[in-house]
Amino acid sequence: MSVELIEQMLTRLKLTAIRDQLDNLLDEAGRKELNLREALAFLCEAEIARKDQRRITMGLSIAKFPFVRTFDGFDFAAQPSLDPKQIRELATCRWVANGDSLLLLGPPGVGKTHLAVALGREAIQLGYSVLFTPATVLVAALAQAHVEGRLDERLLYYSKPKLLVIDELGYLPFEANAAHLFFQLISRRYERGSVLVTSNRSVSEWGAVFGDAVAATAILDRLLHHSHILTIRGDSYRLREKKRSGLLRPSAIEGTT
Repeated sequence: MSVELIEQMLTRLKLTAIRDQLDNLLDEAGRKELNLREALAFLCEAEIARKDQRRITMGLSIAKFPFVRTFDGFDFAAQPSLDPKQIRELATCRWVANGDSLLLLGPPGVGKTHLAVALGREAIQLGYSVLFTPATVLVAALAQAHVEGRLDERLLYYSKPKLLVIDELGYLPFEANAAHLFFQLISRRYERGSVLVTSNRSVSEWGAVFGDAVAATAILDRLLHHSHILTIRGDSYRLREKKRSGLLRPSAIEGTT
């Protein structure tokens, strides 16, 4: 049988990794003296590896993370309030599989977004769809869609991913209708998909964040039903680095809130 015919069959079967690397794979199987069963498994492993990498690459593109962050780059020693074992457990993404929510709370600069992105990347590695959005962008998109009569369409967009990461809730005030729009989204995702929220405000302050205590209570009622809450108590990484470099006096840091 000709090489061309084999390549045509592999293309038809969509085994493109085996097709593209056929000579090298067969040579390596020969060097390892694999029997037919072992050689077949070897070829399948190469194909699966290619497909997994393409899936991950596509998932990362769709997620719209603002930057690359991993657990290897997180300084746990600088944040002693965090339990590394708990983070490793969250990295298994069982909470995503169960449709639970995760709230990462703490002051600015303590690594909440870093952890959110790292957890989102782990979820994609494990086969879950993920979308990352700043809270202000999310609410603005919902408000615009509401005005244009496309709210259901936009809610569907934010409801599809298995994990929705909402970053920096509470940093900027929301418009009057934001609480009701946000509530509709959380209600759609309730017990269907996971939500990860980072915020510099405690849950007791969310009424002020949304400007509507009743709506905030309804939102939290759904988010907290099946949830994990991590509160990070520590210094800002950015301020710490400025202090080390001498750009910021200790007294200036002590005066910040």
